[in-house]
Amino acid sequence: MKYILSLFLICLLLFISYSFSPAENNDLDLDKMIGQMVMVGFRGFDIAESDHIKRDIQDHKIGGVILFDYDVPESIPERNIKNPDQVQNLIAELQDISVNPLFIAVDQEGGRVTRLKVQHGFPETVSADYLGKINHPDTTKKHADITAGVLNEMGFNVNFAPVVDLNINPENPIIGKLGRSFGAEPDLVNVHAEAVIQSHVRHNVLPVVKHFPGHGSAWNDTHVGMADVTDTWIAAELDPYRYLLHHHPDIGVMTAHVFNSNLDADHPATLSNHIQFNILRGTLGFKGVLFSDDMQMDAIRSYYGLETAVKKAINAGVDVLVFANNSVYDPDIAPKVISAIKAFVESGDISEERIKEAYNRIIETKKRLELP
Repeated sequence: MKYILSLFLICLLLFISYSFSPAENNDLDLDKMIGQMVMVGFRGFDIAESDHIKRDIQDHKIGGVILFDYDVPESIPERNIKNPDQVQNLIAELQDISVNPLFIAVDQEGGRVTRLKVQHGFPETVSADYLGKINHPDTTKKHADITAGVLNEMGFNVNFAPVVDLNINPENPIIGKLGRSFGAEPDLVNVHAEAVIQSHVRHNVLPVVKHFPGHGSAWNDTHVGMADVTDTWIAAELDPYRYLLHHHPDIGVMTAHVFNSNLDADHPATLSNHIQFNILRGTLGFKGVLFSDDMQMDAIRSYYGLETAVKKAINAGVDVLVFANNSVYDPDIAPKVISAIKAFVESGDISEERIKEAYNRIIETKKRLELP
């Protein structure tokens, strides 16, 4: 009897281990793996206001959503964020209807790029520029602890922060002008970014450093066109990634849509296998989840189109494709993207091994975050 009971327990443990293990064979459903690679934005303060997000989560098994306070296409300050109770309830609703735990993401950098604002009942934040100028790491830690604590309490598990772009060009319309950089010196950026990262890790929120391989020297905004940094980018812009990824290998990274012909003569960074695979994963040794910047930004959408951009980004090494639905709004973007990826896998333009690789990274990260 003891032998039978022991055998039963061993079989049960093997089953549980297998059920939650990364993809290692063809038994896992391809649609499920592809769905985990897609993150989308939507309109609504609760899921009843958005038919497509419920469909995307339940039918297409998307892996994540991103919340905003302002709807750019409609030019109105109404999107997903009204007050703390509403945000907490919305996130709980989203997780409740998903079979698989969702990445729930936000851009809560502080200062100008803050989705959880004071007028919505959230704590006041300060910019990276402010923190870098006073240069008191304990102050950065204090603010980061407050931010990460609020995110955890609301149910967010991914923050697209901190920005580790060097402030090479203070007139940069999307980085320097908005106070999103800690400063121009790598050592300064490292100290303050690390404080932010540590606070998020303590509160079980995945910090995602951005924008690789560096957006701080640009003169253009990739939201509205291509930013060519060929003549302005410097190698020191890789230094924060080299330091932070060495000391914090489990964090996430977000790509930049910038073009740099010295690194890749044909593709912007998000779509560049050389930049993302050879440099980020090879030279810098990054093994975590790689998120794209918003794939609907003009720098990608207007130059490449949906299918080509999706194929190139995945083959470059992007694990999670972000479609914020906040440059343009397409309620059918998730099924379109998933259908395109599946077609590319079936045609051999994207290997199934590449899909499994991305899926494994995503699932391992979600397990580490102990998502519900």
